[in-house]
Amino acid sequence: MFARAIDNQPRGTICIEDLEIGMTRYLLKTVTDRDIEMFAEVSTDRNPVHLDDGYAQDTIFQGRIAHGMLTAGLISAVIGEQLPGHGTVYLGQSLKFMAPVRPGDTVRAEVKVTAIDHAKRRVTLETHCAVGNTVVLKGEALVLAPSRKFD
Repeated sequence: MFARAIDNQPRGTICIEDLEIGMTRYLLKTVTDRDIEMFAEVSTDRNPVHLDDGYAQDTIFQGRIAHGMLTAGLISAVIGEQLPGHGTVYLGQSLKFMAPVRPGDTVRAEVKVTAIDHAKRRVTLETHCAVGNTVVLKGEALVLAPSRKFD
């Protein structure tokens, strides 16, 4: 059985011509042990803080945590599937990890349009992830948005 993400909007494309400052989209995803194991397999990051309960208990986290880039990948999902969506190209992303995500945590990944450069088709997005009221990751993304004129 697969845990599914919950979106607040249908997936697809919002062309740059239709974007507005302040637009936001998000998804909710409960991070499972299987997610962590699959990410370790794909990324080859098998740090025991993610996979070994005994090892992780003796770390500053006092238990296993999800890979930070797994959490960051949820931001990528919102950008690539919702805002701007299909056809978007990542140009850059800053990330600051604020708190750990643990197996069983439900992460809310959200992006918000903060600037639009129509001439260059570039969109700046405020990005963050939270577990409950705790911000676990924040940053900023720069993307090349799809356009009805060129795509």
